[in-house]
Amino acid sequence: MKQSINILISGGGTGGHIYPAIAIANELKLRYPDANFLFVGAKDKMEMEKIPQAGYQIIGLWISGIQRRFTLNNLLFPFKMIISLWNASKIIKKFNPDVAIGTGGFASGPTLIMAGRKGIPTLIQEQNSYPGITNKLLGKKAQKICVAYDNLERFFPLDKIVKTGNPVRQDLLTTHSKTVEGRAFFNLDKKSKTILILGGSLGARKINQLIETNLEFFKNQEVSVIWQCGKFYFEEYKKFNELKHVQVHQYVNRMDLAYAAADIIISRAGASSVSELCIVGKPVIFIPSPNVAEDHQTKNAKSIAGKHGAILLNESELDTFPIVFETLIKDFGKQKILSENINEMALPGATTAIVNEVEKLLRK
Repeated sequence: MKQSINILISGGGTGGHIYPAIAIANELKLRYPDANFLFVGAKDKMEMEKIPQAGYQIIGLWISGIQRRFTLNNLLFPFKMIISLWNASKIIKKFNPDVAIGTGGFASGPTLIMAGRKGIPTLIQEQNSYPGITNKLLGKKAQKICVAYDNLERFFPLDKIVKTGNPVRQDLLTTHSKTVEGRAFFNLDKKSKTILILGGSLGARKINQLIETNLEFFKNQEVSVIWQCGKFYFEEYKKFNELKHVQVHQYVNRMDLAYAAADIIISRAGASSVSELCIVGKPVIFIPSPNVAEDHQTKNAKSIAGKHGAILLNESELDTFPIVFETLIKDFGKQKILSENINEMALPGATTAIVNEVEKLLRK
């Protein structure tokens, strides 16, 4: 092994790909303080902002995914892929990595393809219960595939799979002891139940519309609402901060305290959210987005709900929400069962386990 280790990481497009990549890099940095890190992302995607904020260098490729409908971008895709493969090859030749790690997203495709062709050991981290096209292709050549769900041998070679879980923020491991602090932080009524609504950093239109429609219902149920409506919708919904039982946030900076304060959580079912909610261990109503590749959020939610760890409510069923919610808020036995079952699926040591696998590749 070289004295100075070079670690190449590629992943992005969404926070669900970016934050695991950063968590893996941070753990590797603790173990190898002198290591050199380089991220590869997609130009104009959020990783180009988030990775430098985390203290790492990133290079952007001209790459994007194929849209389900006919677009100009689809016609450009072959050219983008050829150019990205060429540029990824140049990046790898110059950086000379000892290992290449992919956490999903458009840029990880050409980056890990070229790393594999140059004989560099590769590891992919698949967050979802149903892999995207990029990771399915990369899994054929990768040395290790770190997953968060069972039964992924349908998509990947069994001998390469290691069930590690998804990296999560370390401050979530102690939410159970922060209830009083969380309720004080959000200035909540001591007697009221609290729901936390999460639609992702950008927001979820259907969930926001559902909450807006039911604000009076929540008031009648004596329920306080912590509502993270997202960047795209804050201007539209911030007026509801005038209501005594409602707090509208564009983004919640202290997620550990929000989780701690909540009695029930309503959330999308992205892989990172699901992994966090398993660790938090609160009753959850998942409302998965149907507008994502391979409908993977529904599959993520089903994997939890199928083991009686959460309630799954599809967007097509939202008219039943008041009945579902009222039944749950009044049934403490059901809340306890959901909490215990989802918490049993938690894998809090995911980042450590993934980096252990990276280390094995570095030693070869």
